Order: sequence, then structure tokens, then C-alpha cells
Amino acid sequence: HPRRMLLLAGCVHDALDPPTNAAAARVLDRLGISLQAVPGAGCCGAISHHLGAEAQARAFMRRNIDAWWPHIEAGAEAVVVPASGCGVQVKDYGRLLADDPAYAERALRIADLTRDLAEVLADETLTPAPDVPRRIAFQSPCTLQHGQRLGGRVEALLRRAGFELLPVADGHLCCGAAGTYALTQPALSEPLRERKLDALLAGGPQLIATANIGCQMHLQARSSVPVRHWIELFDPR
Repeated sequence: HPRRMLLLAGCVHDALDPPTNAAAARVLDRLGISLQAVPGAGCCGAISHHLGAEAQARAFMRRNIDAWWPHIEAGAEAVVVPASGCGVQVKDYGRLLADDPAYAERALRIADLTRDLAEVLADETLTPAPDVPRRIAFQSPCTLQHGQRLGGRVEALLRRAGFELLPVADGHLCCGAAGTYALTQPALSEPLRERKLDALLAGGPQLIATANIGCQMHLQARSSVPVRHWIELFDPR
């Protein structure tokens, strides 16, 4: 395709939920956009950043910039990040590397080109896959609605495609995953998950959709219905 974008596959996404990245590539392919995972790019640095391992986080950021930069110079339109937790991190590269003279300018450019899937597909009317449930609840991750300020974007896409979105009480609250929080603070994280699942399941959805792998895995561990990344709902495979 003449239009080309780069994919941040993500270390967690590829390890725990490979269908998401493949679904994103197929959906964009049908719209005439090639989505390319670049060898050499890997972890966005968010986990290290959350844990205060700043040197390691910066090393991950520099590695990604080095991997992506030749493709950006060759005309790639954007860096597409299916996981909103990774997306908010990459969009912050410009600030996080502002004091690095070797990377500051490129980091800012990468941050400016980074897009969530909801931004890439904002003007599209997508067709749901034939076998997916239509009565769903959407969990809007904190990193999507607060970090990237994209609240309502995915919901609009889903409604436009004909999905029935059930109301979710206190949708602005965290599900408890919160990066490494689910691992390092389980006593605080688990009650947040219970509260979030009560709200998501209250209307009797057939499926919960979300936009971040951390939230997805955290909720799926206790959910009575499947929890999927929303892009998979448009992938007929």
C-alpha cells in the first residue's frame, strides 16, 4: 500500500495476546494502510519507568527511536500503538528525552507521530466481524481517557458500527491494573478490579472490550465473560 505506518507490537501484547496486533494489521490493510512491525523495536519503556528504573527506560526509548527513525525518514505516517498504556509512554518520549541532545529532536518527532488505533480509525465506519457479540461493555483505560485524553473515541467507533454499548458506572475510575500496580500492590489493586467488574457486568454484556493489554489481562482473570481488545471485534480473520 502507498500508505504505511509503524506498529509498536509491545512486549506484553505479543507475549500474552498476539491476536490484537494481527487484527490491527488486517483491519488497516483493508483500508489501504500497511502496518509494519520494525525489527529492533521492542518494549516502550513504560514498565521500567513505572518502577523508577529510569536508565533502563531511557535505553528502551532510544532503541525504539533508532529502529523507527529510518522508516520515519522514508515516509512512514505514524507509529501506531494498540496498547494505550504503551501509547501514553511513547507520546511522552519528547519530554522524557528532552535533556538528551542526541535524541531530543527525534524523540519529540516520534511523540508527535504516535497514534492510538482510535485516532487512526476515527473517521472510518468499520464493519463488525460476523461472529462477535454485539451487546458489550467498554472499559476505557486510564491511559486512554486520562493520559491520552481520548475518552469517548472508541465508544463512538463502536456505536457507529452498530454495537450496543451498555452504561458503565464510574467509568472514569481505574480497574486496578495501573501498570505494575496489580503486581506490586495487590491488596489495593484487587478491590478496584472487583468494583470495576461489578460496573462492567451490571448490564449483562456478552463481552467486555478495552484498549489496553494490562487492563485486559487484569480483568480477564476474574471476569465471567471474555475481555478483548476492541480492534478484534472488527477482524473477520
